[in-house]
Amino acid sequence: MFPHVESFYDPSTGTVSHIVYAGYGAQCAVIDPVLDFDAASGRTSTHSLERLIAFVEERRLEVQWILETHAHADHLSGASALKRRVGGKIGIGRSIVDVRSMFSATFDLTGEHGFDHLFAPDEVFAIGTLQAQVLATPGHTPADVAFMIEDALFVGDTLFMPDVGTARCDFPGGNARLLYASIRRLLALPKAMRVFVCHDYPPHGREARFWTTVGEQRKFNVHVRDGICESDFVERRMARDSTLKMPVLLFPAMQVNLRGGRLPAPDANGLRYLKTPIDDMRFAQKLP
Repeated sequence: MFPHVESFYDPSTGTVSHIVYAGYGAQCAVIDPVLDFDAASGRTSTHSLERLIAFVEERRLEVQWILETHAHADHLSGASALKRRVGGKIGIGRSIVDVRSMFSATFDLTGEHGFDHLFAPDEVFAIGTLQAQVLATPGHTPADVAFMIEDALFVGDTLFMPDVGTARCDFPGGNARLLYASIRRLLALPKAMRVFVCHDYPPHGREARFWTTVGEQRKFNVHVRDGICESDFVERRMARDSTLKMPVLLFPAMQVNLRGGRLPAPDANGLRYLKTPIDDMRFAQKLP
């Protein structure tokens, strides 16, 4: 079976959200939804989510799953807000508990994690009549997973479009050697398998693109195409990462995304706050 995939691009963060379904009126999964957030004003909005909801309603779809490929550092997850509107279970790889522990000393992450289901590596599940499998892809973070849904592979931040390459590995728990191994596992899948990315940062002159194939990745990916060995990849990846600044929304994103997309509880004055740690030395190497 070849599932239908509808993709939605958020140019402000370069994020691509996907809806995968078997056909009109079917159950569906929403992958990596975005809650819009303006850091300067502290305002959230559901503009990106409204596009997803409109499509779900137009096709008479039933949201069965809201899937996160990992705890994103560059946008706030819209999973919780989307669940309130259309239902569904929020799922993520079970190693998210390790990422939460890494940030627990920086932010108060006590209490429920906010996810309805933590997937085990290689776990098989259904989206209506579609068969899906969870593939652990650590490297970018310890908790990254890819979702293989029939002939469609949703890789999160593990792989980008071939002319962009691969994800960074310099966040807490990141590891370039693990990323290489994760990617080679994905690239061992059939060459015709469709690969849907979570981000695109198109080079000048190219419009944003949202999917490619395993075969195209193996032939053209600038960081990890066939013939590039692990040591060469690790050297290039670490050199590239050393030049990158921290994502602008890293701290706000972690406080929301490690809670399943829930905002922090209100303070006594009724307002919610996203905190910025000062001089946290675990992030010192990324400070300007």
